[in-house]
Amino acid sequence: MRFEINKDKLLYHLLIAQKALSNKTPNPALQGVKLDVEANALAITTSNSDISINISVEDGGLDVEEKGSALIPGKYFIEIVRKLDGQTITFSKAEDNLLRIEADHSDITLNTLDLEDYPNIQFTKKDSFIKVNVRTLKTLIRQTAFATSSIENRPILTGVNLTIDGDRLNGVATDSYRLSQKTISLEDTYDKMNVIIPGRSLEELMRILEDNQSDVELHFDQSQVLFKYKNILFQTRLLEGNYPETSKLIPQEYPVQIKFNKEQLITSIERASLLSSRDGQNAIVKLNMRQDDTVEISSNSPEIGRVLEEVYPVDEVVGSPIKIAFSSKYFLEALKVFNSSEVTVKFTGEIRPFVIEGEYDDDMLQLILPVKTD
Repeated sequence: MRFEINKDKLLYHLLIAQKALSNKTPNPALQGVKLDVEANALAITTSNSDISINISVEDGGLDVEEKGSALIPGKYFIEIVRKLDGQTITFSKAEDNLLRIEADHSDITLNTLDLEDYPNIQFTKKDSFIKVNVRTLKTLIRQTAFATSSIENRPILTGVNLTIDGDRLNGVATDSYRLSQKTISLEDTYDKMNVIIPGRSLEELMRILEDNQSDVELHFDQSQVLFKYKNILFQTRLLEGNYPETSKLIPQEYPVQIKFNKEQLITSIERASLLSSRDGQNAIVKLNMRQDDTVEISSNSPEIGRVLEEVYPVDEVVGSPIKIAFSSKYFLEALKVFNSSEVTVKFTGEIRPFVIEGEYDDDMLQLILPVKTD
């Protein structure tokens, strides 16, 4: 194996592939970056068992003199490439499992890993697949995946439930204390489908996807899904099991509705949570709508002090005064995924779930369970 390639082009793709590198694994081979060099292309493969990435590089100053494959310790390989001077790097595989790396005035020899220990990963593209605009897919992930559970005792809740019905793709995530739901329109019509994708995998995918008008292809198998974006193949396992019937959690009527300026509401809740007796990440904050329709956002800690913020609705309030307590973390995370500058908070009662909606966030809903206080 011997080839040369533009350093910046290689590093760009290695940093993408790094997202599937495994640091904690019983198989040391998964800590490696697998390179497969063909006549006119370089394939970069990484995997951590949950997600696998394959990138095909055909440009970027690639000049192949000899085909071959190598499995290179990922951590050292990426750092070496990052620190090298010069614009062109030459790689050659020598005897005794050694990889020689030459660039400018540098000549580095790196021990490689045993290729036979690397799993045989199949990136299978289907004849029938779903096509989604990259910006639309990123929006769906950003507005749902954050609400998945980080606790493994109910693995099914660590994933986002994706369902397709005709030309509608719906994403739902819940950790049983909050719920995020987003529906997007597809350009074509597809057969019904219901899968659960790990939230962490989708968040890693979102970091790879660029903000452009390209399309992403979704190729589904029984146990995994392959996302094809440009020259990148991103594959992740699917979660097994039945997702909860979340539609029953969403109220049908909202006796109390208050419209807020989103940024004013965010800053008020952030200040109120500063002095909570609980840790700042999950402070309990109270909302109290007075008779004059002014809304008080407050928190109280006997050991530290008390905060009271006044927030004025931007429209006429619907319904009678209400008092409710909630997790500031859940409320803030929900607010921050809205693109709308104004949001409407809809209440059904002081101890029942409330919903947040935005005028310009079509087909998105955030639901939060209140917290009981003395």
